[in-house]
Amino acid sequence: MFRDTKGSAIASLILCAFMWSSGGILIKLVDWDPFAIAGARSLIACLPMLVFGRKPKFTFSLDQVAAALSYSATMILFIIANKMTTAANAVLIQYTEPIYIIILGRWLLADEKSTLVDWFVIAGVLGGMVLFFLDKLSFAANVGNLIAVASGVTFALSAIFMRRQKNARPSDSFFLAHIITFIVAVPFILKSPHISLGNGVGLALLGVVQMGIPSLLYARGVRGVSAVSSALITMIEPLFNPLWVALFVGEYPSPRAIIGGAIILACVTVRTVLKAKEI
Repeated sequence: MFRDTKGSAIASLILCAFMWSSGGILIKLVDWDPFAIAGARSLIACLPMLVFGRKPKFTFSLDQVAAALSYSATMILFIIANKMTTAANAVLIQYTEPIYIIILGRWLLADEKSTLVDWFVIAGVLGGMVLFFLDKLSFAANVGNLIAVASGVTFALSAIFMRRQKNARPSDSFFLAHIITFIVAVPFILKSPHISLGNGVGLALLGVVQMGIPSLLYARGVRGVSAVSSALITMIEPLFNPLWVALFVGEYPSPRAIIGGAIILACVTVRTVLKAKEI
């Protein structure tokens, strides 16, 4: 095992984000209901967590349960958004997460205060996000965009409540989140068509590569850096997620989405550079 240093925490988050980025293409390739995909993925994700992680210990503390519920909602909402709008829109809008951490962290993370730089970043990110909704998309796609916004809020809450467990075991919240997601999704899984080879391979990769191992990596990383920093480091995901979808599925983001995403990424990158010493 690697020592728990800030360097290993950052490395864990970078690898986690890279593995997360496969979600867009894998979700597109599985033709199940979004709830069924989320539930099956979570069930499979428990296996590598049991193999490579420690046996989960459920204390059912406020922070553990709140993190689990928030992350369960994030997983479900993100898959629904991917089915209703483009993968690029879903992931880039979800990564407005840092602004919600900055806002909510004022009350939930007493030792991680926001600064004037953070608020300028919020303004820039909101400006970039507007471009997604000005795009010429269908009603369903704009609903998908709104769902992606909701997934950004729940993602922020999960990061905050994971960070509040920095001296405990945040990975247990991930395990609990997967259990919750599977239980919620059971009725949808039972209604799903029989598993084809393509669906089976896609679900296996989603469970192990895209969710199971990254859950352990993220839990390790969030213990070593601030909640905002963990959100910004994992911004690698929205860079690669649309790329894989474009290369293998042929779904390309619109020019406005690219500009909006570039503004969002630029804002959080500037914030990261200016506050690098605080990571």
